[in-house]
Amino acid sequence: MSRLTRRALLRAGAALAVFPPVLYGPWRHNTAFAQNKPIKLGLTCDASGQYAASGQDDLRGIRLAIDEANAKGGVLGRRIEWITADTETNPATGSRVAEQFIREDCGFLIGAVHSGVANAITKVADRFGVIYLNTNSSAPSEARENCSRIKFVWDGNGTNFAKSTVKSAIQSFGTRCLLLTNDYAWGREASAATRTLVLAHGGRVVADLLVPPNTTDFSLYLRQIRDLKPDVVATAVGGDDSKALRAQVTKAGLDTKPAWINSQQDWPDAWGAPDSLFGVFGTTWYHKLKLPGIADFVKRWQAAYKDGPIPVPGNVSYNGYMATRELLAAIERAGSCNNIKVIHQLESLKVPASKRMQHHDAYMDPNTHQLQQTIYLARRNPKPSDDTDYFELISRTDPKTAQDPAAPDLCRLVPYEKVPVVDS
Repeated sequence: MSRLTRRALLRAGAALAVFPPVLYGPWRHNTAFAQNKPIKLGLTCDASGQYAASGQDDLRGIRLAIDEANAKGGVLGRRIEWITADTETNPATGSRVAEQFIREDCGFLIGAVHSGVANAITKVADRFGVIYLNTNSSAPSEARENCSRIKFVWDGNGTNFAKSTVKSAIQSFGTRCLLLTNDYAWGREASAATRTLVLAHGGRVVADLLVPPNTTDFSLYLRQIRDLKPDVVATAVGGDDSKALRAQVTKAGLDTKPAWINSQQDWPDAWGAPDSLFGVFGTTWYHKLKLPGIADFVKRWQAAYKDGPIPVPGNVSYNGYMATRELLAAIERAGSCNNIKVIHQLESLKVPASKRMQHHDAYMDPNTHQLQQTIYLARRNPKPSDDTDYFELISRTDPKTAQDPAAPDLCRLVPYEKVPVVDS
């Protein structure tokens, strides 16, 4: 790091004395040639664990934005260099990786799917003052009590998605709801948001079932669903757990009744198993949207990853790309990598719908550091146009309507003068 305040070094040094660094690998570097000192990014992406598939899809989107910036001469005349390591869908690993990246002179950190990992990275970045982009984790707390002046959240969260699904599900299918959620921050918080909206719209919760992460056998939960006969099952189950759940629900013949709503369906979790998609679910983007820029973006992404495991970009890769592109643009506007100057640029960010490739303009909430954006509701497409056309988008919610009303009161951003100064 080129410049850290004495206070930041003392705080970080004390923390490292208590938690000595542990290196996880293999470490992957991409060192671009530099006429001036490169801008160095640390990409905190899972390659193993529950969110391995999404973590690597996030990485693909991030890398595309970096490659496109370098093809245009970099940012401020400086090339972009990146380093990545497997954060293992594990908060302790995420913390150690973040510390190592900062010691290796990364001025910015980007990536995460698991909200516990994102929160762990935030705590490290906060000590040093390093800007961190949480690209894909969706716990409401990331823009509430776990918000930070140095962190910016780019995905929709459990509250945003619940506001788009719960009311219509109760009105269409019935008032008796069962909640089925992964037992960690994102699942519990998505469940709480869903419960609040169920009660607000005249429904009642007949059971709240918590699923340990990395569950592969859902038979116990499916028996309880059969016994309780809810009208609606609302799930917040992600990653490999989501794949296992969908396959077992379909095999058990429970995919049509009760009605199912899923907080969010990430594209890497759906890929390869369209027959197991059921119910309705939220997303922030889809490659078949008929909007400016999407066809060209898909072609560029496919050219970069023609030998990859997924043939088209989805919401996870899109979020990684958009977050990185906007960070690099903010550095350009700031005329500097000074963290405070870049934070100001990101806090005032407004992205027109045409550049965002969504239906509505997006904007960064300066009070919570969460990007407010269009939220889509989808279901399985009964008439796909090709082998990648899994989703049928059935509605969309504008950013203000989807916004989490509780977040501004629960988020407390420290004053700028309390943030350690970083100028990488």
